[in-house]
Amino acid sequence: MLDICGVKLKNPVIAASGTFGFGEEYNAIYDVSKLGAICSKGITLNKREGNYGTRIFETTGGILNSVGLQNPGVDHFIEIELPEMKRFDTVVIANLGGSTLKEYIEAVEKLSDSDVDIVELNISCPNVKNGGMAFGIKSRVANEVVKAVREKCSKPLMVKLSPNAEDIVDMALNCCEAGADSISLVNTFKAMAVDVRNKKAVFDNITAGLSGPAIKPIALRMVYEVSKAVNVPVVGIGGICSWEDAVEFIMAGASAIQVGTANFIKPDICLDIIEGLEKYAAEEKIEDLEEIRGII
Repeated sequence: MLDICGVKLKNPVIAASGTFGFGEEYNAIYDVSKLGAICSKGITLNKREGNYGTRIFETTGGILNSVGLQNPGVDHFIEIELPEMKRFDTVVIANLGGSTLKEYIEAVEKLSDSDVDIVELNISCPNVKNGGMAFGIKSRVANEVVKAVREKCSKPLMVKLSPNAEDIVDMALNCCEAGADSISLVNTFKAMAVDVRNKKAVFDNITAGLSGPAIKPIALRMVYEVSKAVNVPVVGIGGICSWEDAVEFIMAGASAIQVGTANFIKPDICLDIIEGLEKYAAEEKIEDLEEIRGII
């Protein structure tokens, strides 16, 4: 049991946004109530159809995605998806995206009146044409967005950072100063792929978001740096595929971790990680993972 933003999680393994839908498909494979939490697919104020063309492209050590935040909108999420997610008996984190500050505020007001446990404010998505990463590059802009959302958000607020930020530590400090209860990092790296046969970019938007094992060493370094600088819980994300990866992030300072791309490789990978952490703790005579958090 651990505490993130005042919310109790049964373990530190969280299904990351964008790779787990709303949990129903995975629950057909295993009991997702065993997870510490589930992050919803990215939700926006209004329904979005997402990007056209190629959306997922495999690359060495990971994948590129350009889904474009396709989602049914916040009202539909609250009415239809959220009750089903709550049925899973685990913490529900609503990942909130947007193209304008007005959209963020209107959506977070609705989420504040819902049964979500935590709001994860996504200011870091690199595969939408407007908003998203634009808010997650400059610390001053991020500070203004988080402060405005914090004023309207009655739920614990986790802010998801972009690795493409000008200064990831300064970004984290600004978000905390603006009222973030927790920081999650990192989102995907801005990247691209080229189709040499058709002589054009693979993605209609040209660039996309890189995730998977390839980004783990950089994500780990960023989590380490941010954890040393802030006084709120940090949730580590980026290429986590095993319990060993999870331990690395915890030792680097993360209170919990999110698993994303690995869910596509092995749908029940989160269970493997939970079981591996339990076995490791028993073998190392660790009663609480807090004993090893941030020891690096």
